[in-house]
Amino acid sequence: MFRLGTLELATPLFLSPLAGYTNLPMRVTLRERGGLGLATTDLVNARSLLERKAKALELIATRPDDQPLAVQLFGAVPEEMRDAAVLLESRGVAAVDINMGCPVRKVCRVGGGSAMMTALEQTAGLVRGMVEAVRIPVTAKMRLGWDEENLTAPDLARALEAAGVAAVFVHGRTRAQGFSGHVNLAGIRAVVAAVRSIPVIGNGDVTTPQAARHMLEATGCTGVSIGRGAFYNPWIFAQTHHYLTTGELLPEPDFEERVRVMCRHLDLMVEVFGEAHGCRMFRKVAPWYARRFGPAAEFKRRVVRLERRVEFDEILAAYRAWRAPFLDAAGALLPRYQPLPMPTALGAGTGAGESIAVPRGPVERW
Repeated sequence: MFRLGTLELATPLFLSPLAGYTNLPMRVTLRERGGLGLATTDLVNARSLLERKAKALELIATRPDDQPLAVQLFGAVPEEMRDAAVLLESRGVAAVDINMGCPVRKVCRVGGGSAMMTALEQTAGLVRGMVEAVRIPVTAKMRLGWDEENLTAPDLARALEAAGVAAVFVHGRTRAQGFSGHVNLAGIRAVVAAVRSIPVIGNGDVTTPQAARHMLEATGCTGVSIGRGAFYNPWIFAQTHHYLTTGELLPEPDFEERVRVMCRHLDLMVEVFGEAHGCRMFRKVAPWYARRFGPAAEFKRRVVRLERRVEFDEILAAYRAWRAPFLDAAGALLPRYQPLPMPTALGAGTGAGESIAVPRGPVERW
């Protein structure tokens, strides 16, 4: 068990918000694979939530098989952030996370996201007001700082601990880096050293179970939050939990299992968002599943124009026929067509295997 304030979690593994992707269907798909301790929604504008804007309410939509759930808020007005936290508590949310890490200009220019790291006293006051207003855990997601000259994360973590947060999540890059370069494990380790007792959860470039263990060992953090790695591999939480508890790696899912889970994800999209909208949204999800199919150009060419659920079955049937020449007599991919493995160490994405690009999201360029 992993304790987050008053909340007990089954594992120390967390789903990071991915703007435009970590919606209800994706969260349920990941939870069904196992190993996920706590999932967090896309970032939600506190003011929009208080005004009951449709988009904000859609972002926090949940159901019984999507628990426990944290909602990530962004905003810079203390009263709005406090009242939004109270509203979320009344709706049964398990925890509230404050976004202090989003590097996107439209979030930072209103004082949210990474901009909160540049005003420690003001930020600590905002957080204290939220903590005092609710009984559920309040956490904060931050980066190492605004840029390499302003690595404020240790000082901010210390101030937030004094303000009463239950944990801090640290992405090992600065705001200036965005998602480029490598994660700075020493920077995360400095945050761990700066706090007295609250958990520090590391984040960034965790794409394999081995990378998760490396982050834990190299930084001293007590949990790992996974974003792009989960989008690329829905089995990563189950694989990582098994590896951390047994030292053994689970076998990779075969093609049929990947197709089954992909279809389940699509069915959830249609169920939650309706057929037309769900299929359109799935256009940007299906190619990520296909990255582990081996040759998949024909599938990706057609699926990005998906309109109806029955059409997906037709696309999949045609793809199976197109894929047949790449298989051996037993139905397995021929060696030369195998997808590249993921790099097993943080920062090893160049030349050592397949790196993961940043998915295009609705919040500008993330």
